[in-house]
Amino acid sequence: MHERDLAESFFSLYKSLPSIFRAPGRVNLIGEHTDYNEGFVLPCAIGFQTWVAIAPRDDHKLLIQSQNFPGKFEFDVRSLPEKRLGNWCDYVLGAASTLQKAGQPIEGANLLIKGEVPIGSGLSSSASVEVASALAFLHQNNRSLPMPEVARICREAENNFVGARVGIMDQFVSCLGQAGHALLLDCRSLESKMIPFPDEVSLVICNTMVKHAIAGGEYNARREECDEAVRLLSAYYGGIRALRDVSPEQLQARSSDLPSTIYQRALHVVSENQRVKDAVEALSRGDVDEVGRLMRESHRSLRDLFKVSSVELDVMVEAAEGLPGYRGGRMTGGGFGGCTVNLVDASEADSFAKQIAVRYQQKTGIQPDVYICFPADGAAAAQKSHSLTL
Repeated sequence: MHERDLAESFFSLYKSLPSIFRAPGRVNLIGEHTDYNEGFVLPCAIGFQTWVAIAPRDDHKLLIQSQNFPGKFEFDVRSLPEKRLGNWCDYVLGAASTLQKAGQPIEGANLLIKGEVPIGSGLSSSASVEVASALAFLHQNNRSLPMPEVARICREAENNFVGARVGIMDQFVSCLGQAGHALLLDCRSLESKMIPFPDEVSLVICNTMVKHAIAGGEYNARREECDEAVRLLSAYYGGIRALRDVSPEQLQARSSDLPSTIYQRALHVVSENQRVKDAVEALSRGDVDEVGRLMRESHRSLRDLFKVSSVELDVMVEAAEGLPGYRGGRMTGGGFGGCTVNLVDASEADSFAKQIAVRYQQKTGIQPDVYICFPADGAAAAQKSHSLTL
């Protein structure tokens, strides 16, 4: 078991028994780049986890190590950095620093991190690290917070500490995902609803093996373009706070008043919000083919209007077409690399995974990773120290 292996490694490093917390990555079915526009998203948590082991120290030091990456990082909890250092520890450190600013004191502790969410794949490895770390720090200090508040703090850590202007979707579903369900999230009100996911369908996630780094400029540039669209449209329509407030009819009426690029960015977001609502309705009536059609449409919009796809993502989407059991798919995550997500009949999932890998490798020369997933539960304590015997 992951927690036992991690506990044994922790003991060999620190000579004490830890408490262990886990948080999942996520895949977004539909609703891409709508979250920071205060719109709607439909993600689900997946079985890939980040595990954080923690135990107290009797001084003010915070020691952070990872089973996945080299380096041993040491900080004084009385003077934690306020901005990223440019290393893997930033997501752990960001959670600690942001919790402290929110009035949750951080005590001296030893930490060991183990991650199984593929890095740079668009499956939100960063949010899973932040959430698992936040739960570990809160436990260490005998504190607890409602899960939506944990998600908010972790999102703030990524925005203000790491410097990626992401929305709250990733952290929210990592905290509150539920097995067998997608999560419809209103990114303005943070109201959410569990949407049952059909048992007869698998999520087949195809990793192009082209990594992306959303803390880089392109992701933030798209957000700035959306902000510019809101600024320009506000001259014509009162009460617009985000693109979520703009109807398709309003946007169309002012299409000639916006720069072409700004209009295209806004058109994707406005139409994508509607696709999320339509997908929820389709899932509720069991119409998987309609969900698949909406996912295809979403990919075309992300490729042609929002321009966050890549050659490899487009090849992977095209490679799925015509395979037995395929209902629909698209790129998922921030873009510029990472993964596609595909709805596939569960009975055909294994065959689909093998065939799409062959097709993709023939076109690109790259051997992809393909994962067959189902919606999973959100973050939780994995194992407490008192129940471990080494």
